Amino acid sequence: MTHLAAGLGFKPSHLQQALAARQPGLWFEVHAENYMVDGGPRPRLLQALGAVHPVSLHGVSMSLAGAEPPDPAHLRRFATLVSRVQPVRVSEHLAWSRLGARYEPDLLPFVRNVESLQRVVDHVQIVQEAIGQPLAVENPSHYLALAGHTWDEVDFLCELVRRSGCHLLVDVANVHLSAHNLGFAAEDWLDSLPADAVAEVHLAGHSADPRLGDALWIDSHDAPVHEGTWALYRRLMERIGPRPTLIEWDGPLPAFERLLAEADTARRILGTVETAS
Repeated sequence: MTHLAAGLGFKPSHLQQALAARQPGLWFEVHAENYMVDGGPRPRLLQALGAVHPVSLHGVSMSLAGAEPPDPAHLRRFATLVSRVQPVRVSEHLAWSRLGARYEPDLLPFVRNVESLQRVVDHVQIVQEAIGQPLAVENPSHYLALAGHTWDEVDFLCELVRRSGCHLLVDVANVHLSAHNLGFAAEDWLDSLPADAVAEVHLAGHSADPRLGDALWIDSHDAPVHEGTWALYRRLMERIGPRPTLIEWDGPLPAFERLLAEADTARRILGTVETAS
C-alpha cells in the first residue's frame, strides 16, 4: 500500500520541482476539471507527475448537494479521468453549483434536512458507481448561518458515510474558519468526528474579508496555514491517528520551497503522532 503523508496541491509551473522532490510520503492533488481533456499537454503533464508521485483527484463541480443528479456528460468525463489516472483517492465537496443549464463557479451552501441528506446520498452513490471506488466528501466553508437546518453538520456527515459508504475529507481550515464566522467551537466539531470515517485532511490559509475585516474570514487559499488551524490539526491527529494531509495554496503562488515547508510541518506532526501511537 502506498504511504501518503503530507502532500501539495499541484501547479503546472512547479512540475520540475515536483518531479525532483523526494520527501517521504509526498503526494500531489490535482483539480480534476483541469485535466478532463482528451489530449494535449495536460494529460502528458499528469502522466509525468503520476510516474513519480501518488496523485489524487479533487473535483470542484459535481454539485453533490444540488437539486439534480450529477450531470451525465460531466460524470462520464470525470470517470474516464479516474480510469486513466488510477488516483490514490477521489474527492469532492459537500456543496452545490449547478441548477439546470446554469453553473456557478462557487461551492454554494444548502440546508441540512432529511430531503437534502437523501439527495446527497443518492448523488454520492451515483458518482461512486461511475468511478468504481468510494468518494471522499469534503466539509464546506460557512460564511452565514442558514435557517432551517434539522441536522447538525457532523451528524449529517456521519449519516452520509453510513448510508452511502463514502469517506470524509476533513478540511480543518474550513472548520476553523466556519467556527470563527458562525460562532461555534471548532474543537467540539472535530472531537465529535468518528476516527474511522476520516480518510484525508486538508489544510490551507485564510484571509480577512476586504470590507468586514476580521469579522469574516474567507477561505482564500492564499496564505500560510494559520497557527490556530495547526493547533486544531494536531489535536485531531493525536486523537484519530495520522491521515494523509494536503496543503492547499492557490494564489498568489509562492515558491515551491515555501509550499514544501508547509508540508514539512504537517509531516513532522504526523511523524510525532505516529511515534506516540
